[in-house]
Amino acid sequence: MTDPLKSLNDSGKPAPAISQKVYAIAGILVTVFGLEELHKEASEVACLWLLHPRLATQERMTGIANSTITDWNTRNQDKPSAKGLIAISFDQRNHGTRTVDPLANESWKKRNPPACPGYVLHLPDTSILMDYLSSYTFPNGEHKITENLVLGVSLGGHAAWSCLLHEPRVTAGVVIIGCPDYVNLMADRARLSKLPSWTKSDPPGAEVLGSEALPTSFLETVNRYDPAGMMLKHVDCGPSTGPLREGPLPQPSESEQQVLRPLLTRALAGKRILNLSGGKDKLVPYHRGEVFLNWFKESISSNGWFGDGAVSLEDIIDETAAHEVTAKMADEAVRFISETLAAGPDKAGRRGSVRESKI
Repeated sequence: MTDPLKSLNDSGKPAPAISQKVYAIAGILVTVFGLEELHKEASEVACLWLLHPRLATQERMTGIANSTITDWNTRNQDKPSAKGLIAISFDQRNHGTRTVDPLANESWKKRNPPACPGYVLHLPDTSILMDYLSSYTFPNGEHKITENLVLGVSLGGHAAWSCLLHEPRVTAGVVIIGCPDYVNLMADRARLSKLPSWTKSDPPGAEVLGSEALPTSFLETVNRYDPAGMMLKHVDCGPSTGPLREGPLPQPSESEQQVLRPLLTRALAGKRILNLSGGKDKLVPYHRGEVFLNWFKESISSNGWFGDGAVSLEDIIDETAAHEVTAKMADEAVRFISETLAAGPDKAGRRGSVRESKI
């Protein structure tokens, strides 16, 4: 897989370097950006958790860390008591310093047999590190962490969705070239990889879900954490025409809404989400998450059945981008993070909102 951060990190426009300090927390080497830049008057601090792509390491997130912290600090350079911002990166499981089996991270084409993909949620690690981070960074209570945001790229983007849904302390997130419908993405990848479980069934693909490539137990686990799986299992989407999710999805009935409402309230109420995609992305095509995203947007919009949940979603497509983080995407992410921090957590009386844009 081509490094999706290469074009951004090679753009020739590096942000000013931000301080870094490495800690060993819960057996994980963690890099914290921005500690030296914090004003002593800033009693509150926000944390931006950075989740890197598959086949990468935490070092690849340095540019994004520098850009986001620099932008926020510049906006508040005359306000020493304003909320501070630090960023945190760490190697995901089976990556970098935590590598156990490199082959498990590879595509189906490089593995024989085509076993279950190395789907790593990252959620437990992020939550554990949230528990202990202050003990290392602010052992004497110099600052208090009051807000957590997440930003993930590619596989880290899939994980960012999980963090948004299942970690109550995460109030906002940026998903870059990730997919909110992981099973739909992987079923399509099985088709493109021409796996035997796809090509040898009648009709093609009829046996891929539940096969060695995508075992039933694996699908059950994904559906507990993945946005589409977690929500749509409570909706009668009509008869299935195959393993791929196609066409518009019906909005939930009143009885289905009664089941979904507490679920979405617990997972997403008041949260802000930026979804950034590449219009020419062939590895994680936008259309594989689009069916779910359209359903989700209608649900959370101001006039939707969950409009009172105060969920904000920006869905932005860089029409010229492949599976990469472009400078335009990075600018949108930096803008979103600073706007989110400036807005604060107050959601009283706010309705849900959806913004769609192509850049």
